[in-house]
This record gives sequence, structure tokens and C-alpha cells, in this order.
Amino acid sequence: MSKLIRWGIASAGKISEDFVIALSTLPSSDHKVQAVAARALDRAQEFATKHGIPKALGSYEELAKSTDVDVVYIGTLNPQHYEVALLMLNNGKHVLCEKPLAMNKKQVEGILAAAKANKRFFMEAVWSRFFPSYQRVKELISSGQLGQVKDVEVNFGFPMPHVDRLQKRELGGGVVYDLGIYTIQVSQWAFQEKPEKIESKGTLNAEGIDDDVSATLTYSGGRTARMRFSSKEKLGNTAVIKGTKGQVTLIDFWSPNKLIDIDGQEKEWLPPKGKYATNYANSEAMRYEAEAVRQSIIAGEVENKNVTYADSLIFAEIEDTIRKQIGVLNKYDEQ
Repeated sequence: MSKLIRWGIASAGKISEDFVIALSTLPSSDHKVQAVAARALDRAQEFATKHGIPKALGSYEELAKSTDVDVVYIGTLNPQHYEVALLMLNNGKHVLCEKPLAMNKKQVEGILAAAKANKRFFMEAVWSRFFPSYQRVKELISSGQLGQVKDVEVNFGFPMPHVDRLQKRELGGGVVYDLGIYTIQVSQWAFQEKPEKIESKGTLNAEGIDDDVSATLTYSGGRTARMRFSSKEKLGNTAVIKGTKGQVTLIDFWSPNKLIDIDGQEKEWLPPKGKYATNYANSEAMRYEAEAVRQSIIAGEVENKNVTYADSLIFAEIEDTIRKQIGVLNKYDEQ
């Protein structure tokens, strides 16, 4: 297998643009963006022109059938992930799909079944786990330096009353999907097992979509992760992982260039800047997950050890449980 992997980009939105900017910080001998597809051809063309992408396509079907694309990054809105992921996998493409992977666990199972049937690499883009800071946390836990993990405290909040993708039902809104996936994945990173109990409470907006949630996940031996995520107010946005021998704190834990290590010292890793400014802060760091995808594909792997199929199933199950407990009604849950 060639060292170069050729990317196709599904959706010409802001997050897709940031992913392409992140790829531009990696060697062009390793990563090439070959095509971008959007539902409106003119948007794809504008995107392709700006980023020097050879092909602009006016449908996801054309991208799925492209013979010069190895792997597709899916940056569409949440409710489209399921159908676009199936389309790409069933046409033999490897896939990196933005989180949250789908609108419920049943859809996640459908995507993973397609990945297995087609023997393609597939991963939910939980980019946080590929940061050097997360790898440092993993090292502290696996080497025993932190002792047994006892407690995770994590919160994630920004006032986002006018962000439609969060507030609107038809766009797959809700803080569980948009912010909760981050707090859930960091808890799972620390404990590496399924929670035994989930207790949550929260508030819903006028559309019946979750906008502020607190949850406690209880793991074996009564160990807990306590989390809050909110689109109503700014929170501390840190994850504190406490073990029997010390603690570690991830600063801006969803995209943490910094952590406070077990010795109390701050450590920092900064990703290089791309050709253009990103739409969202620190998106250049998507380079870490992109390179991990390349390594997995070259190695012939169908999943990556940092975000496995099993991880994605647990994330979806926890998301479904929390949403059910706080009374979110979702049209996708009937599917």
C-alpha cells in the first residue's frame, strides 16, 4: 500500500474546511485531498478553488463512486451521518465520520455492520483522544503512576443560544450530542469500562431539545464520573482525572494543548498553523487523528485502538440513556 492516502471530503461546511486546513499541516507525500462533495455544486467548487482541491462534486453519490479517493471524511450535519457513512462504506471507501456518530445506538450498529461487511476502516472522529495530552493521560494510567482512577470531574459549556445546529430538532440538536460526546468520551478514556449506572437531569429548550445537562456515571467499585454540559453558560471546561496516587487536569479538555501533570507542572504541545485560519479554535490539531487514520489504513486495520467500534457503541448507549432520562423526544428513536 502506498504511503499516500487520498481524501474525499463530504460537505463543504466549516468543520470540513478546518479538517482540510489541518491536513495542510501534514506532509503532502502522506495526505492529499482529492475531492470535495456538497449538495450544491457551487459550494463544492468554491471550497475546491480556495483549498486547491482537484475535484468538486455536486453529490455525495459521485464522491462515493470516485475511483481516486481512498478515505472519506464526513463533516455533514449529525442527522446525515448515518446515510452518508453507509453510502461511502458500501462503495468501498474507508471512513472518518464526525461525532456524534449517529442519532442513536441503532444507527451506530447499522454503520458498524456496514464497515465490517465491506472490510473498510471506520472511525468516529473523536479527535481529542489523539492529542499528545490524551496520550500522556493514557500513559499515566497504564503505567500505574496515577494509581487506580477513582473520579473524573468534567464540565463543558458555552452560551450558544443562537447556534442552530445545537438548538434545532431537525438539525440533530442538543447538548448531549454536541458537547456531551466529549465529556462522555473523556470519562471512558479514564475508566476504560462500561458504566454500571447512569443518572442524569437536565433542561430542555422550547423545541424540547436538551440545553443543560448534569450526569453521574458510576463505574465498578463505586467510582464515578461527574459531568455537566451546557449551551447556556460558560463552564470551566476542564477534565480532572483523580487516581489513588495523584491527579491530572486537561485544560480545555476537548482540544487540550495543555495539561497539568501529576507533578503539578503544566505541559504544552502546540500544533503547527495551516495555510488559512480555522473556523473553530485549535482545529489544526485534527492533524493528529488524520495521521492516525492513515497509519491504520496502511497497516490494514479496520479500526483504531484509540476509538474502537466498541467505544462508539458505548458512547451511543450513554447518549441514548441520558437523553431518555431527561425526556428528550427524538424522531430518530423510532427508527
